[in-house]
Parts: sequence; structure tokens; C-alpha cells
Amino acid sequence: MSPDEIKSRVASGLLSFPVTHFNEDFSLNLESYRAHVAWLSGFGAAALFAAGGTGEFFSLSPEEVADVTRAAKDASGDVPIIAGCGYGTALATEIARRAEAAGADGLLLLPHYLMEASQEGIFRHVKAVCESTGLGVIIYNRANSVANADTVARLADACPNLIGFKDGTGKVDLVRHVTAKLGDRLCYIGGMPTHELFAEGFNGAGVTTYSSAVFNFVPKLAQRFYRAMRTSDRAAMEEILHSFFFPFAALRDREQGYPVSIIKAGVELIGRTPGPLRPPLTDLKPQEKDMLRGLIEKIAA
Repeated sequence: MSPDEIKSRVASGLLSFPVTHFNEDFSLNLESYRAHVAWLSGFGAAALFAAGGTGEFFSLSPEEVADVTRAAKDASGDVPIIAGCGYGTALATEIARRAEAAGADGLLLLPHYLMEASQEGIFRHVKAVCESTGLGVIIYNRANSVANADTVARLADACPNLIGFKDGTGKVDLVRHVTAKLGDRLCYIGGMPTHELFAEGFNGAGVTTYSSAVFNFVPKLAQRFYRAMRTSDRAAMEEILHSFFFPFAALRDREQGYPVSIIKAGVELIGRTPGPLRPPLTDLKPQEKDMLRGLIEKIAA
């Protein structure tokens, strides 16, 4: 897809990022992954992120990112696939080229590795990645890679294929500055862990879509909440928040790394075979899986 096409598609509805499936020896289980992506593609996502943060991008090699991207494209039908990209500039540009060759429709540029960086450094890094590919690129403002509104505007001027801005900072003032300054030049995506907890407030700041992690295992619920948010149905949102998202978030917050672990557990509990998490992430404890099972069964009922 062209950058303009993927920008329009991303802005049109709810997004999600399938977990990456592994065998017990931590090798990729692409057969199971394809089946999961094919199933998710039937629930109306505007696009899916392959090898994103919840897809354990940080534990994948550049070759594996391409393999996962290719497998997602094989299975997603007409649902666009946006590949994860990241690390230092040399690795990020290599991953961008590999993902493009694997058929990705766009790229999500996750934070660079480890080091803090100046605004000029972030500008040069993002610009280099954009220049390495013809794909539309979404920058993910999070952790040690937080571009301010002026830097995002410079990037938008310098990089025609920069199409989106995803926020993982939770700083509404920064996000509102970006959306006010850039207007419809970019699409805006919410990227906080369990973004449903933040969606109503960020919608008011111009962030009209977001990536839903729980879409991995309760896609109908995720879409119901998204529709309620877009139609300002506060009663429906509060019912879902109280019945599912607030207790889900309390369980998620029990341990570092659980924002990914709990999603993989949910996928397993609905009968899929995502396999283990690669270290350093750890699985939920048995009693915590039982608690999550109770939440899923309550929603199903």
C-alpha cells in the first residue's frame, strides 16, 4: 500500500498487534501464528501490527521480523500488516528493508535501543529510517525516544512517507501539541498499555484510534468498546471498564512485563497455541491464569 493508503486505513478503525507464537524451544511457530492472524482478521481490525511490542519485537532477530511479517501477510487477507522496526539506526534501516521485501504495508518505528537522545538525534534517526524505505512509517513516542511537537513537524516536512504518530507517553499536553501543530498531516494512534483505560481522554486530544492488546483474545469486546468510544457512549464504556478492563489492569500490574505476558495467556486460554514467552519475560502464575480465565468466561457469558 502507498503511504497515503496505509495512513487512511490506519485512521479508519481499531488496530491490534498479534502475539508472536513460539514452539517450546523458543523457535518461531509460524503455522500457529498464521492461524491466529487469520482468525483475528475476521473481526474488522483496520490493520494489524506484526512483530510489534506485544509481538515481542525486542526478542526477534531482523530475519525473524521478516519471517513473521511474511507469515502475517500470508494469513491476513485484505487486512493491512504493519511491521515492527527499531533498535539503532543501522539495524532499524536493515529491518525496514527486510520488512518491505517481506510484503509489509507499513512500518511502526519503536524506540531506538538503550540510549537517551537529543531532539536532533531523534530527528536524524527517524529520517534515516524513513529514507531507507518506500513504506509509510509511524513513529512510536515512548520511553527513551520522545519527539516533541517541533521535531515531529520537522520530520513531517522532511519525510513524505511519515504517516503516523503513536503515543506511549500518556502525556496529553504533548499529544495535544502534536495534533494541533500537525493537523491532518498524520494519523494519530494511542499506544498506552491497555489503551482502553485512556481512550476517552485521548480521543478528546485528537487521537481517534488505538492499538488494542486484548483484541488478541476478546476481539468482539475490543470492538464493542471502540465503537462506544467513537460514539461517546459513556454508559457502555463504563460498563465494559468495570466488568473487564479495571480488573484486567489490576492483574496486569502484578509483575513487570505482564502487559505482554497477560495477552499471551489470554490467547492460550481461548484455545490458541501461542507458546512460551522468550526471556526475559515470564508467564503468569497458575492462579493468575485462573483469574484471567474467570474474566474471559464472564465476558463470554
